[in-house]
Amino acid sequence: MSTELSIGQQIERFRRDFDALRREIGKVVVGYEDVIEGVLTTVVTGGHALLEGVPGVGKTLLVETLAEVLQVSFQRVQFTPDLMPADLLGTYVVMETQQGRRTFEFQRGPLFSHVILADQINRGMPKTQSALLEAMEGQTISVSNETFELPSPFFVMATQNPLEMEGTFPLPEPQLDRFTCKFVMGPPSVSQIEEILDRTTEGEPPVVMAVVDGRRILEMREIARRIPIDAELRRLGIELVAASHPDHARAPEMVRRFVRYGSSPRGAQALVLSAKVRAIVEGRSEVSRDDLSAVAHAVLRHRLILNFEGQAENIEPDRIVGTILGAVLGDSTKAKATAEG
Repeated sequence: MSTELSIGQQIERFRRDFDALRREIGKVVVGYEDVIEGVLTTVVTGGHALLEGVPGVGKTLLVETLAEVLQVSFQRVQFTPDLMPADLLGTYVVMETQQGRRTFEFQRGPLFSHVILADQINRGMPKTQSALLEAMEGQTISVSNETFELPSPFFVMATQNPLEMEGTFPLPEPQLDRFTCKFVMGPPSVSQIEEILDRTTEGEPPVVMAVVDGRRILEMREIARRIPIDAELRRLGIELVAASHPDHARAPEMVRRFVRYGSSPRGAQALVLSAKVRAIVEGRSEVSRDDLSAVAHAVLRHRLILNFEGQAENIEPDRIVGTILGAVLGDSTKAKATAEG
């Protein structure tokens, strides 16, 4: 990244590149503007995203298009019950040299790519799902007694269908926690279906152009980390995570009643980094209260572990996140207004 540019110029260039990425993906994916922005935000922060939605809403298309506009290597892995860890990581095979000697050589699996689409990840066996843990956390994998580094940048984009539960293996809490954000793609509206038909049944299909490369994404990540956040706002972000635990003093009644365990510290990290990216996208050089509120649902919804009562009453995690936002940000807003009055 050039040191000749001021921070203001770097932020403006960041915004232009981010908007260009959003427009190019929007040429192919109809609607879901918030999801597109959220996925791009996750990419810039260096995290991983979980996309949940019924079949046919464009989850796979979104990830494939993302890899195109980023000019990075891409691998799609279809998760099935018979998929084994070696099918992801790679394995050692016997190779014969020109001299006739036999040696073991490691053949790399599909994880050695920049963008990994783990399609229908909840159809994979737990043993296979766990093979992603090390890769998502440390960007390395271990096979036998060797450790291999994965390409940089590295993103796992996983999809799952919330309707079909037969033959699936729900992701365990440690696996879910490694996803920076979870995005829910609901059914498209009537106008969106009309737009889909216009683009796919009449004329030529849209063509997307490459916008940035992996190196530029790493630069944008560095810029986002340099965006300041006020100490008070940072404390509020911590309070949001802490209030997701039922035994915390500021936990709202809904959390105490329906939540067994709340967000880990990774949630606080994701909350602050995502808020920083949103601040830049909105044209600001500092994080605001609205930034924390805007990213909270995507960051926290999959990190709330419901208790038996919450599961029995089919409580939506987004409702709980909403009450947490009201308890933490709402109270502080009221207190500030009182002080100013």
